Amino acid sequence: MDKNMIVVESPGRINMIGEHIDYNGGFVMPAAINKKLLIEMEPSVSDSSIIKSKLFDESLEVSLKNFKRSEVSWHNFILGVLDNLINKKGFELKNFRCVIGGDLPVGAGVSSSSALICGLLKGISSISNLNLSNEDIIKIAREVEHEYIGVKGGVMDQFTIINGKQNKLILLDCRDRTHKYIDADFNHYQILLLNTNVKHNLSETSYNERVFECRKALEIINGEDNQYRFLTEVPLDVLQKFKNILDKKIFNRALFVIQEQERVLRAYNKLLEKDIYSFGELMYKSHDGLRNLYEVSCDELDFLVDFSMDKEYVVGSRMMGGGFGGCVINLIDSGFMKEYISKISGLYRKKFSLDLSSDIVSISKGLSYG
Repeated sequence: MDKNMIVVESPGRINMIGEHIDYNGGFVMPAAINKKLLIEMEPSVSDSSIIKSKLFDESLEVSLKNFKRSEVSWHNFILGVLDNLINKKGFELKNFRCVIGGDLPVGAGVSSSSALICGLLKGISSISNLNLSNEDIIKIAREVEHEYIGVKGGVMDQFTIINGKQNKLILLDCRDRTHKYIDADFNHYQILLLNTNVKHNLSETSYNERVFECRKALEIINGEDNQYRFLTEVPLDVLQKFKNILDKKIFNRALFVIQEQERVLRAYNKLLEKDIYSFGELMYKSHDGLRNLYEVSCDELDFLVDFSMDKEYVVGSRMMGGGFGGCVINLIDSGFMKEYISKISGLYRKKFSLDLSSDIVSISKGLSYG
C-alpha cells in the first residue's frame, strides 16, 4: 500500500430500540456493526479530486474551486462534505483520489449515508491536516445532513459511528450526549437484519414531517405555561390533558415518542437483568407504535414483523431506521437462523415479487483509520 494512502473503516449502525427519538431529545440504544464502508484515500497532484464508488460502479470528478449540487444522489454526500469544509469553514483542502467500497448495504436503514460522511471527513481531515476532532466530525456530519442533504435527523447515527465499541450497546442521551456502554450479551440469540429492498418515496419528506409534527406538539404543550425542552421530557399524564386540544395525528406522534422513551429505559433495565425475552417484547411494542401511532411503517416491514410473532425462537422484531422501507431488526436463536431466512425469503418473494436481503450482524467498534 502507498505510504500516503489512508484507509478509513466506517461502520454502519443498528438501533435496538428508541426509533425517531434522537431528534426528540431522548434516550436511544444503538451500536456500531461489523458491516462497514472502506474508504481508501490518497493525496493527488492533479487539478481535481476523483471519487470512485465500487458500490455504484461510478466515478465523480470534482474541482475543489468550483462545484455545484448534483442530480446523482450519492454525489451530494461528497459534495456536501466539501461544501461545508471549504465554503462554510474556510479550509484549504488538498486534492485527493478516493475509492469507496466495503460491505455496508445502502438504503437499508443502517446509516450508510452517515457512515460515508463521517468516513470522508476523517479521511479528508487526515490528508489535508485539518486536525478535526471526533466532536468536530459529529457536528459537521450533522450540518451536512441537515443543510445539504435536507434530512433533519438527530445525533444518534454520527455519534454511534464514531464512538461504537466491540460487543457494546450504547445508552445515549441525545440531549447532551452523555452515555453508558452496556454489554450486548444476547446468549445464543443473534441480530438478523432483513432488508425489504424497497424505499417508498415518502421516506425523506415524511421524516421531516415527523420532526415538524413533534415540534408542533411540544410548542402547543409549552403554550400552557410548561417549559419542556424536548418532547421526551413530557410526562404521559401531562400529554393526556392535551388529548382534546392537539390534532389527533399530532397527539399520536407525541404519544408514541413518550411511550417509546419509556420502553428504551425499561429495555436498558431488562438487559442489565439479562431478561432477553422482556427485551424482545419491548421491540415488538416499539414496532406496534411505529406502525399505528407514528405511521412510518409499510406493508413490507409489517409483513416481516408479523411473520415472526408466533415463532418462539424469535424473541423480538421491529422496523429500524426512518421507515417506509429499509429493514427489520430481529433477535433470533442462532440454531433456527438458516431455516428462518429461507422460509421468510420465499414467502416475501411470493407476496411482493421482491428478493429479501439478509445480514447476520455483530456489534463492532466505531470508525477507525490508518
